[in-house]
Amino acid sequence: MSANSFDARSTLRVGDESYEIFKLDKVEGSARLPYSLKVLLENLLRTEDGANITADHIRALGGWDSQAQPSQEIQFTPARVIMQDFTGVPCVVDLATMREAVKELGGDPAKVNPLSPAELVIDHSVIADKFGTKDAFAQNVELEYGRNKERYQFLRWGQTAFDDFKVVPPGTGIVHQVNIEHLARTVMVRNGQAYPDTLVGTDSHTTMVNGLGVLGWGVGGIEAEAAMLGQPVSMLIPRVVGFKLTGELNPGTTATDLVLTITEMLRKHGVVGKFVEFYGEGVAATSLANRATIGNMSPEFGSTAAIFPIDDETLKYLRLTGRDAQQVALVEAYAKEQGLWLDPAAEPDFSEKLELDLSTVVPSIAGPKRPQDRIVLANAAQQFALDVRNYVEDDDEAGKESFPASDAPASANGVPSRPTQVTLADGTSFEIDHGAVTVAAITSCTNTSNPYVMVAAALVAKKAVDKGLTRKPWVKTTLAPGSKVVTDYFDKAGLTPYLDKMGFNLVGYGCTTCIGNSGPLDEEISKAINEHDLAVTSVLSGNRNFEGRINPDVKMNYLASPPLVVAYAIAGSMKVDITTEAIGTDTEGNPVFLKDIWPTEAEVNDVVANAIGEDMFNKSYQDVFAGDAQWQSLPIPTGNTFEWDAESTYVRKPPYFEGMTMETTPVSDIAGARVLAKLGDSVTTDHISPAGAIKADTPAGKYLTEHGVERRDFNSYGSRRGNHEVMIRGTFANIRLRNQIAPGTEGGFTRDFTVDGAPVSFIYDASQNYQAAGIPLVILAGKEYGSGSSRDWAAKGTALLGVKAVIAESYERIHRSNLIGMGVLPLQFPEGATAASLGLTGEETFSFTGVTVLNDGSTPRTVKVTTDTGVEFDAVVRIDTPGEADYYRNGGIMQYVLRNLIRN
Repeated sequence: MSANSFDARSTLRVGDESYEIFKLDKVEGSARLPYSLKVLLENLLRTEDGANITADHIRALGGWDSQAQPSQEIQFTPARVIMQDFTGVPCVVDLATMREAVKELGGDPAKVNPLSPAELVIDHSVIADKFGTKDAFAQNVELEYGRNKERYQFLRWGQTAFDDFKVVPPGTGIVHQVNIEHLARTVMVRNGQAYPDTLVGTDSHTTMVNGLGVLGWGVGGIEAEAAMLGQPVSMLIPRVVGFKLTGELNPGTTATDLVLTITEMLRKHGVVGKFVEFYGEGVAATSLANRATIGNMSPEFGSTAAIFPIDDETLKYLRLTGRDAQQVALVEAYAKEQGLWLDPAAEPDFSEKLELDLSTVVPSIAGPKRPQDRIVLANAAQQFALDVRNYVEDDDEAGKESFPASDAPASANGVPSRPTQVTLADGTSFEIDHGAVTVAAITSCTNTSNPYVMVAAALVAKKAVDKGLTRKPWVKTTLAPGSKVVTDYFDKAGLTPYLDKMGFNLVGYGCTTCIGNSGPLDEEISKAINEHDLAVTSVLSGNRNFEGRINPDVKMNYLASPPLVVAYAIAGSMKVDITTEAIGTDTEGNPVFLKDIWPTEAEVNDVVANAIGEDMFNKSYQDVFAGDAQWQSLPIPTGNTFEWDAESTYVRKPPYFEGMTMETTPVSDIAGARVLAKLGDSVTTDHISPAGAIKADTPAGKYLTEHGVERRDFNSYGSRRGNHEVMIRGTFANIRLRNQIAPGTEGGFTRDFTVDGAPVSFIYDASQNYQAAGIPLVILAGKEYGSGSSRDWAAKGTALLGVKAVIAESYERIHRSNLIGMGVLPLQFPEGATAASLGLTGEETFSFTGVTVLNDGSTPRTVKVTTDTGVEFDAVVRIDTPGEADYYRNGGIMQYVLRNLIRN
């Protein structure tokens, strides 16, 4: 029950139903707040308990100073939690382990349950092994179940063992698309109360739901577990960046072009740790699908959230996707009653403002390794010619004849070239070169949720087929929609046969290529690439293109709209300027240009209007949690504690609570620490905790081999997140990681200073030696450390390797928070200082003093760092809130929650 200090409790009547609400206008200053802060204000009014959430917190938010730096901590209680299976499995593993720990400490294990609705969508496990055939989907699903049976049995057990926990089975869709199409409420109803739907999710792209006016963002699995168990999310009232949209998109430009432009603008502006909120006349002209696409990319520009207010477009989408009439009426009534309805003419109070005229957006792609590196499509071939030099050896290749393959036109000379002959098993022969597009994937919730770009892709395929064009034989083409609705409207519009003929057969309903599940390239193509060190490329309609993420054979990766993915599959090379050069020849030998197969806006809109209806969504989601016969037939254990299988290589009981007591151990200073890794800028959670393939000659591969797993059954790191033994060995094991204390290496290597001569060693092997010797470890890093996906294993693995502190120039929000959640101290170099400017080589021994101040109940602003080489500096302590300090004092967030659960 709320303390209701502001007398805000009221009743809202909608039709025949009445709901308890908490009125925002009871708080002075609320009317001028941005939409996102109004949602937070309602959250505080409704959950005010006089202890963790007080009237002072509410007044502080009502009196928000838009220009002040964040300093006021508040406790946000999300309405629900959403998970995908890669990050969700560890959550359920931890909950199961917590049940056992509660029992060992004298509590009731059955009390460990989600206190907020928790929904998990299995979407990250399907791999695009099979492609280009009509039965690729069925084959991939069969392989998926074969690889993941243990995990799926565990999740089915969780669905039966935990209250308020639901699982969307495999083969249904991508978590964020399922969220906006079905799970999102926009306005939540529970226990007679109506309030804004809010959430945290274990995937950074949880922000996609921001397009529906739902405030939520990605957190690590660690934070999500705490939220499920009723712990509020501790946060500082953020700065809010207003992004004004004006005008309309020009014909020929897509939502992908728009979102890449916005990503570039906001990354350049700097929005890490801030909310972004869209307003202005252009918002009303932005479809819900486009809003969701923009919201989805929030992690790529670094903001916590990127939200759109509720308006008629929101209601239109809710109706289309099958929400019932009462729910839609409630959303409208509640939003208007609470001042959450969009006023296109309003100028809310924002901390900072940007503006974009939508008519200035031009066709674009992004790459070759970061989503914010936008390239105007007309400049793509020219930019490739410059960028490829960073990926090939300097062996006087420039000036050689350029790409001569098949009927792809040659580009200008001067581009590095290494033509390589390939003959496939079926006898097909061709040449590939640097720049060859070897993966063309329509994938990722970012774009597969958007019918306009999906239909555009299908129409490009149709026009191309009609002219006799096809993909180049070296291109792996895949279609992985975010929900079954996509294939339904392709079928209804008669477009599926054209996608199939172009090689874009359905491979699965899941993330696939965007998260590294692209599957292997043809064996002969892979061999040619690796033997001749070719810098080949992928083009995908995803949101992430980090190094080493998409496919181990592919060095350069480009984000593009779905129709451009089809176009590049036809062109076959990034060396082709698809805006001016022919991408192929028709059946009569005439050159075909992109403009010849690009659909008009009217053509796209006509298909969308006539092929998509409410009935499709009702059909796809009518029994979404039941699953197919294969899911329902999985045998599962019973009981409220899990029966761990000692032989399992997928699901193992983690060691987080071993030796834990009800009393905390005082925080101590750190002495005699060695550097495990010295890293540069933009080290992502992909570099720290990869989700790609497991190689046989790595520590993780050796572990699996020792446990009787055949190499063909290794699966991926992501699929084995429920096994801490695999994940520790995979931490910092990304094939593109460059550890500066092991120069000349690439991958999971370091130098082991416990051994004479400090030889190069696997990071895991070195960490075991350090831990055996009782030597704590430290990571040195540059700017934007931990950017990318909200991977809790990037923090869990770091902690289990024995790392006690990280010193970086700056952090991305989620990873910094996750480090604290695992008891690792995040520190920051002094303003303007770097490891290089301080003369740190990574060979030093480090000591940290001043950490023990935390035992007094306060958080030090800095701690003293000294080395055995005489370097000394004050590192900034990045424990940003009192709540985070409590987690650190307890040894981590899970230990904090567990102790509180038992005490209560």
